[in-house]
Amino acid sequence: MPEKFVNVDGRSLWSESVGLDQAGTILLVAGANAPALMWPEEFVELLISKGYRVIRYDHRDTGRSTFMGFDEAPYTVEDLAADAVAVLDEWGVHKAHVVGLSIGATLGQVLALEHPERLYSLTLMCGAALDVDFVGNIARAFSGESSPDDLPLPNREVLEALSQRATPSNTMEEELDRRVKEWSLLSGNKLEFNESDFRLREQRSIEHAGTWEQPGNHAMATPVSLSRGEELKRVQVPTLVVQGSEDPLNPPPHGKHLADFLPNGRLVEIDGLGHCLPKALLSRLAVEISNHAEQSHAGDARTSRA
Repeated sequence: MPEKFVNVDGRSLWSESVGLDQAGTILLVAGANAPALMWPEEFVELLISKGYRVIRYDHRDTGRSTFMGFDEAPYTVEDLAADAVAVLDEWGVHKAHVVGLSIGATLGQVLALEHPERLYSLTLMCGAALDVDFVGNIARAFSGESSPDDLPLPNREVLEALSQRATPSNTMEEELDRRVKEWSLLSGNKLEFNESDFRLREQRSIEHAGTWEQPGNHAMATPVSLSRGEELKRVQVPTLVVQGSEDPLNPPPHGKHLADFLPNGRLVEIDGLGHCLPKALLSRLAVEISNHAEQSHAGDARTSRA
């Protein structure tokens, strides 16, 4: 599979392209502190089988991309969004269907505000709208305070498990156990959890990165100003918002709140989906994304001819 390192701000970002170059491009944008391999190989192959070229990449400070001390080289969430544009530029892609999960959904919203000309469509999965104080809500979940916007807070048990990343594991098996536990909690309780599948994914991610040390710099990135949420009302990019019924970090109705901002937004709630990509739902997700991309591309072509 072709791979490239993209130079951005003195860093190298690892990326790969799979599928035919002349096909429409789907850019996959991973969650916070997650490498490209957060997107399972099976999911990538499903999208390719729908006729798309798929590009995925390691965020800065993850996977095979350059790691720097955050104090040495601080950045913002908007900088992480700009990295996605740099990846498209490196692969010679002017316009793409962008799919983001978790913080990837945040970056997708920033791209829609700052680079709408680069987007055929957006798919925002398991995310929160830009006006939601997610960082503050983490603190509120621990303190027992109520949400300032009447939207549900992240699940405290899941946040406590994620906080264990700060304690280094002594062995790879210990680290794999911790990561699998995280995914189990992020999955929710409705679907049977496929422990062996998530364990294999994490083994591959560790081999890809060459270390089992868990990245954490994204938590220090300067968040997007909450005032930018209002800007979403002018976004014209066709957007599919995917809400997981079991998402413990951005539970319903976070997806509806986000979709309601967007003039061309459409909400799909997937029963059983948590804050992850379970094997049992990969085919359903690939169909939703590819159908949305196809409809958006067709609409863009009609607009261009008008």
